[in-house]
Amino acid sequence: MQLKDAQIGQTCIVQTMHLPVQLSHRLEALGMTTGTPVSVVNRKGDGIMIIKLRGTRFALGHNITKNIDVEVNQ
Repeated sequence: MQLKDAQIGQTCIVQTMHLPVQLSHRLEALGMTTGTPVSVVNRKGDGIMIIKLRGTRFALGHNITKNIDVEVNQ
């Protein structure tokens, strides 16, 4: 599943990121690595969302969230 499909309140585990190298490295530097849990705090429109990652909130656009594969943490 893609991160853009996650619902508010869901916690997902990052599986893979299909992003440009520079953006991928930036997200990894912020703590978004494979196996990291990500919680969806809010959604705004199609794929735009606010996530909680390692205790910090981030806003990610549709072009980023559609390229991050996640697995729902149950």
